[in-house]
Amino acid sequence: MSPVLEGVVLSAGVAGGVGALGAAVVLAVGRRRPAVAAVLAPLVVVGSVAAGVYASARAMFLSEGDSATVLWLLLAAVPVALGVGLALAVRTHRVGLERAAAVAARDRDREVEERRRELVTWVSHDLRTPLAAVRALAEALEDGVAEPAVAVKGIQAENLRMSEMVDDLLALSRLQSSGLELRREPVAVGDLVSDALAAATPLADAAGVTLSGVVTSPVVARVDAREVARALGNLVANGVRHTPAGGAVRVRVSAAGRGADGAASTAVVQVTDRCGGIPADDLRRVFDAGWRGTAARTPGGGGAGIGLSIVRSVADAHGGSIAVENVALPDGGTGCRFTLTLPT
Repeated sequence: MSPVLEGVVLSAGVAGGVGALGAAVVLAVGRRRPAVAAVLAPLVVVGSVAAGVYASARAMFLSEGDSATVLWLLLAAVPVALGVGLALAVRTHRVGLERAAAVAARDRDREVEERRRELVTWVSHDLRTPLAAVRALAEALEDGVAEPAVAVKGIQAENLRMSEMVDDLLALSRLQSSGLELRREPVAVGDLVSDALAAATPLADAAGVTLSGVVTSPVVARVDAREVARALGNLVANGVRHTPAGGAVRVRVSAAGRGADGAASTAVVQVTDRCGGIPADDLRRVFDAGWRGTAARTPGGGGAGIGLSIVRSVADAHGGSIAVENVALPDGGTGCRFTLTLPT
């Protein structure tokens, strides 16, 4: 075999060995750090070429100085390779972020669409019930088999029920719109809770449920009083509807955190009922619009099953939060505790 051929074979063998080892390292790193792997890849190429050329140069009996010169010439390409690698790493990272964002957006859009369809289904179902009742009452009135006063009262009640559903839908749409403007003003949260309890008293009396409220720490918050009152009313009404006769719904107002001026930074309202608990798998969906997998939702008695969704939208609009958990009651029963937090 001629010396030139021997040099080519040796160069290819060394370059292949170094390249294979480098490729293995790049693949191993790439599984966890794609950006780092993108930087290493060009360096592996330059390194394998340099190793092959240097090995063949030495085998062809070049002088030490000439071999070193060749090696330095090859290593001069390292900064270029490093620059290319960094550019690839940045691009790889950017592409990864864009892909992750696209996947997240697609999943989010799919979830929103599913919830929209679910909401339309539930609203259609809920509207069908009062419409059927109105039709039946109207037909009974027309046939003369119903007392006019009773039929008219029933029709008015069903009409009010449908109006409440429409009001809830409009409120949810307004709260979730990008152009929402809150009319913030200093309000004593305890006063809003007191008003919500007073408004829910007729419903509680009819259901045989006891209402009570306590303010452990008076707190004033700059909020949209109308929207927060709506949220509190929905929470209390939800508790009353899912508490059996003889049970109680308790509301507690407290303050949390301290701001730079020493005042409370967060208002906390807890509404505890005796609903019997919510299955663990359903807790995460309790605030989804139109979803009603269990009695945790607000079916019947008005609304379109979006009362708790309105609560979440009010909390989000104010930069607060709403959470729910199952709790053991002092008398041995099980209930749910909704915790609404609002920054002051």
